[in-house]
Amino acid sequence: MKQQAHMEGDVMIDGFFPLYTLGTDRRNSDDSGDEQYNPYIFNNYKYVLALTFAIEEINENPGLLHNLTLGFNIYNAQREIWKVFKNPFTSLFGKYNIPNYSCMRDSKSIAVITGPSGLLSAQIGILLDLYRFPQFTFGPFDHTLSDNYHLPALYQMASKDTSIATAMISLLLHFSWNWVGLLTFQDENTLWILPELKEQMDKNRICVEFELAFPTSSLAYILQLMAFYKQINKSSANVLIIHGENEALLDMMRCIEQFLIKSKVCIMNSQLEFTMRKKYFILGSIHVPFIFSHHHPDVSGFTDFVKAVNPSKYPEDFFLARLWFLSFNCSDSESDCVTWENCPHEASLDWLPRHNYDMSMSADTYSIYNAVYAVAQALHEMLLQQTEIQTMENWKGILRSSAQLHPFLKNIQFQNPAGDQVILNEKRKVEADYDIVNIWNFPEGLELEVKVGKFSPYAHQLSLSKDMVHWAIGNTEPTQSVCSESCGPGFRKSPQEGKAACCFDCTPCPDNEIANGTDLEQCVKCPDHQYANTDRNQCFLRAASFLAYGEPLGVALACMALSLSTLTAVVLGVFVKYKNTAIVKANNQALSYILLISLIFCFLCSLLFIGRPNTVTCILQQTTFGIVFTVAVSAVLAKTVTVVLAFKVTLPARRMRWLLVSGAPNFIIPICTLIQVTLYGIWLGTSPPFIDTDAYSEHGHLIILCSKGSLTAFYCVLGYLGSLALASFTVAFFARNLPDTFNEAKFLTFSMLVFCSVWLTFLPVYHSAKGKVMVAVEVFSILASSAGLLGCIFAPKCYIILLRPDRNSLHGFRDRRHLQTNRPS
Repeated sequence: MKQQAHMEGDVMIDGFFPLYTLGTDRRNSDDSGDEQYNPYIFNNYKYVLALTFAIEEINENPGLLHNLTLGFNIYNAQREIWKVFKNPFTSLFGKYNIPNYSCMRDSKSIAVITGPSGLLSAQIGILLDLYRFPQFTFGPFDHTLSDNYHLPALYQMASKDTSIATAMISLLLHFSWNWVGLLTFQDENTLWILPELKEQMDKNRICVEFELAFPTSSLAYILQLMAFYKQINKSSANVLIIHGENEALLDMMRCIEQFLIKSKVCIMNSQLEFTMRKKYFILGSIHVPFIFSHHHPDVSGFTDFVKAVNPSKYPEDFFLARLWFLSFNCSDSESDCVTWENCPHEASLDWLPRHNYDMSMSADTYSIYNAVYAVAQALHEMLLQQTEIQTMENWKGILRSSAQLHPFLKNIQFQNPAGDQVILNEKRKVEADYDIVNIWNFPEGLELEVKVGKFSPYAHQLSLSKDMVHWAIGNTEPTQSVCSESCGPGFRKSPQEGKAACCFDCTPCPDNEIANGTDLEQCVKCPDHQYANTDRNQCFLRAASFLAYGEPLGVALACMALSLSTLTAVVLGVFVKYKNTAIVKANNQALSYILLISLIFCFLCSLLFIGRPNTVTCILQQTTFGIVFTVAVSAVLAKTVTVVLAFKVTLPARRMRWLLVSGAPNFIIPICTLIQVTLYGIWLGTSPPFIDTDAYSEHGHLIILCSKGSLTAFYCVLGYLGSLALASFTVAFFARNLPDTFNEAKFLTFSMLVFCSVWLTFLPVYHSAKGKVMVAVEVFSILASSAGLLGCIFAPKCYIILLRPDRNSLHGFRDRRHLQTNRPS
């Protein structure tokens, strides 16, 4: 029996498919060249069935080819370089060893289908192109076969993989894999895909830990893989992107198995149709394959057709008979005779395990199906065009050469029975969707192909069923492949010097900044009215805060202000009540009243600093404080000047009496106050105080306070007050020892010393304090300096008035001086 599959027809299609593996099993034969003793690839028989199914479907369709029928001759495509042309020569010329001589004078072959290896198709195409014989290839799109100059008669059925890079990147992003290894081959397909793949990786911030480009020579890249397998095995990248044509991928996967490259996810660009056999993925626990294959619709009736196939139905199919013998132990005979003595009567390919034979139509078999329909459609159009010249009975005259089909094939576009548009022109082909196939591995090398997802290039959308993905044995969660763990909320990425962008450290966000996502490069600052929580992942509204009457500090300061103002009012009442006594009259009664009233307002103005600030209170705080303090300090200055003038008048030959008599010291208060009012007018006219907020002094609080507006103006006011106080202190200091009966120069000196000490201490403390404390420091300084004036000046006088009335008269004072003078020494 010839080693071919044959079906007679008016027009024949030849197929060259890889139905045997490399190598020879010599146990039953001494002829190492005999193909029938090579290990048989069960799953590749689908190629034969797809071609048979398509031809029978066309022959049964009365709308195609009229009374013309299609047939086929199918041969094994030998992969050994020295045997590649054997079967094509036999098919074309009838003899293998006599080229250009044909004993098959009436050959009816009009097209050849080859694949899935691009290299094999290119080698056969060199021979077929000599006769312009139409050649159709199935398998992944191969750029080396797109050379119309060297292979003008070749048509690739697969669509271009223009979106394969985008599809692979989408899968990486779906599982958050950004740290991968890249394994490619040094061929034209890689030169096309590699730049686009790297561009997509850079755009999506996916980094390559290592990149290995292997030569196309099997031995060379196996040696190179052996040299680098430790680097691959020890790398932290748990995902390998492998791009290459089917044969190269097969050999690489064998090496990956043999070198025990562990715990890696392999993402491949094509489905390994002829590698699905018992030894493949025998160590299924060490890696997980994801395979991208072109999506295709289900072809109605194909599965039922496969179930009904048997050798009695196709007696001229050697490969089916061999498949039957090997699968069902049909005969013990060692001869080539086909006997069915021991065959199960109801045997079917449906009985075979799925890891040996898959009943469904794959991407490659779907391409074969479309190739047969393309030949039929082109032949049908050619026949319709020439029916007016020739009758259908004389079809041989119409088809003088298979090269006549090329004009029709190049422009053909039709809809196949599955509803798909089929276009052979590469420039007009539409991009195909991708099915994502995962291989479930079981013991004893058993595996099952499972479609777990799909990628649409037009919508750039990937859909995946994570629950259906079969990870390495012992793992139920997706593999992680990152250089650095993701930075969670509250952290930002800090690049590691000298390393890839995917390698980074996680740095906590600074104060009042947040990161509410993962792997953020920058933290976001919270608005002023919000603050960052302790985890630095959320902004919360700040609670308004100010020196309020309801809090302990505010209550304490307010009570102090009211108490001191009340005490000052009491002192004023005492002075009014005892206005006719010597001590009240002797110290300028009117100036004492002015000073006490101003001190009352000094104490009360501190209340303007407590409570929620508003525009009015912000202005009144500074103006009231400055003016009433100016009045108080200028009153002290006037009292001091009065003491000095009073002493000067008592001396003979002095011309200062008129100053005291004319009341010149009384003009000090309005003049000094007018200067201060002028300063405040300039301040309010240029940069008045306003409401401000402080978001940093207290965590979680927005402090509302009054801004000075112009710090220069504020310090000018304080400086003016300081100069008045310094003048009062200086004058009082020099008059402290003047021999007068009720000389208060010492008390004025001490009061100014206390006043200046308080405000000199205020400046550094005020600048170091923040928020409410700063306001409290200012209030306390107002109360302390005012209390210093009240206590130092009026406390001794009240003591004499209330507790020592005997000393509050000129007569009593003279008696006490007389006793001190006459007392024996």
